Amino acid sequence: MRTEEGFDFSKGIRGPVLPQTGNKERITIRLDADILDWFRGLVNEAGGGNYQTMINDALREHMERRRESLEETLRRVIREELRPTG
Repeated sequence: MRTEEGFDFSKGIRGPVLPQTGNKERITIRLDADILDWFRGLVNEAGGGNYQTMINDALREHMERRRESLEETLRRVIREELRPTG
């Protein structure tokens, strides 16, 4: 509402106008500049996208690999190394 002095924000509510959807949560995190540059570079090479989604995907992949047993990890690495080239 506009008053003579300007806008009246006395009944305003802080935060996003629209409620968040999905499973994502807004946080503040400090990352090294070289890490951000690397992910932004990947987005640029891909011709677009979202570097935050790429960081999220990398963290999820790390989590999933941490759940692997040593045997599963060794089997995966050996399969990757023995994959035919050409």
